[in-house]
Amino acid sequence: MDSGSTADGSAPFNRDESLDEVADMPTAYLPAKSQSEYERLGGKTGTTFLQTLIHLLKGNIGTGLLGLPLAVKNAGLVLGPVSLFVMGIVAVHCMDLLVKCSRHLSTRMEKPFLNYGEAMEYGMENVSWMRRHSAWGRRVVNLFLIITQLGFCCVYFVFLSDNVKQVVEAANGTTTNCDTNQTAVIVPSFDSRLYMLCFLPFIILLVFTPNLKYLAPLSLVANLVMCASLVLIYWYSFTNIPIPISLPYVGRPKDYPLFFGTAIFAFEGIGVVLPLENKMQRPQRFSLVLYVGMAMVTLLYISLGTVGYLCFGANIGASITLNLPSCWKYQVVKLLYSFGIFITYALQFYVPADIIIPVALARVRERWQLAVDLLIRAVLVIFTCILAILIPELDLVISLVGSISSSALALIFPPVLQILTFHSEGISPLVVLKNVVISLIGLVGFVAGTYVSIEQIIARARAGLGDALFLTP
Repeated sequence: MDSGSTADGSAPFNRDESLDEVADMPTAYLPAKSQSEYERLGGKTGTTFLQTLIHLLKGNIGTGLLGLPLAVKNAGLVLGPVSLFVMGIVAVHCMDLLVKCSRHLSTRMEKPFLNYGEAMEYGMENVSWMRRHSAWGRRVVNLFLIITQLGFCCVYFVFLSDNVKQVVEAANGTTTNCDTNQTAVIVPSFDSRLYMLCFLPFIILLVFTPNLKYLAPLSLVANLVMCASLVLIYWYSFTNIPIPISLPYVGRPKDYPLFFGTAIFAFEGIGVVLPLENKMQRPQRFSLVLYVGMAMVTLLYISLGTVGYLCFGANIGASITLNLPSCWKYQVVKLLYSFGIFITYALQFYVPADIIIPVALARVRERWQLAVDLLIRAVLVIFTCILAILIPELDLVISLVGSISSSALALIFPPVLQILTFHSEGISPLVVLKNVVISLIGLVGFVAGTYVSIEQIIARARAGLGDALFLTP
């Protein structure tokens, strides 16, 4: 889900809709003249406080959460949780900035609401020397949204292959005793990349679903099983912390950029913020939803990251599910969470598809539109699968995606947007300084995280090639 789609997956408001059509809309559908009177599109048929809170939690909990124990290892037992707390505060602040700027600009432009890309475009129009190139603001934001969501899809391929491969290989040795974790034998199976190819046709069929509403029942089941899986993961990790604890309080400096990439990947829920705010019955209460929801998310991130690292220590895997014992209860947990991620692929895929496909369909005849639509969907899925096959390292893919795109969307763009939006209205120099610092932190994380992630990907690829050559007779 992103800023170009609504919280329930319905089509976003068309920014090219004629002014006549907008003028004919009831007054309740139009933005109010002041933010205190701001009402959502559609009047009282929108989501309630609780529904919006649930959607916000769903939009921020996924594979990134399961990678946080390794992120804490990279930062250290003390520095990791403290950094997650600080990053949570900054991320929520940036989400709030985006909402306030969108409200202000939608009122000024007399639009029912704006998505992320439109907000950046109209923000640039506020600056005279940027006005001619303001469309690039929308294009750049949409590009990073596409990169982010396709990156999520790559992560899902790697996650599915790693977890299902582990379950299959341990099937003969899986026990019913989760306390001793006795495993008779591990039977090697196919390479994880072959598992990705096995998932490929099923995922292609999944994204051929014409409307996300048809996936709603499966999505509900997926959310329930993922919640149940998280409870079991928490319980096992918390009840199996070894005593005494002898883990480093601060990690190696060269590993901290990997922590940054993984953490910002997990916190990158900024794409769901504007769609959720636009769908609320009373959007003036969205700030409360945002702070309550993200406080819960931050607490969840810090607790699982810390408890998972305390439980498994230096042996923590790219996903905490890979460290669970080989008993049937936790093997089922891996399969259930994998099912949830499989269904979530279609939801994440909706964002780039919704940006790319309409542009392509506008260039072809109507009789070819369905074929072109399905072809583009299939090509995009194959593209994410190929990327996952080329980089089958779950932790590094998460860190790379987080560093490249999530840092831009969550940390760099929102402070810049606030400066652009309010620069002519007497914005405080301290606010400008604060925004510059946040954007610079995001930029440093972008560069350092991307560099270290790519460096580690190359190093592991060389190591794997060396091992293959060594084992070849």
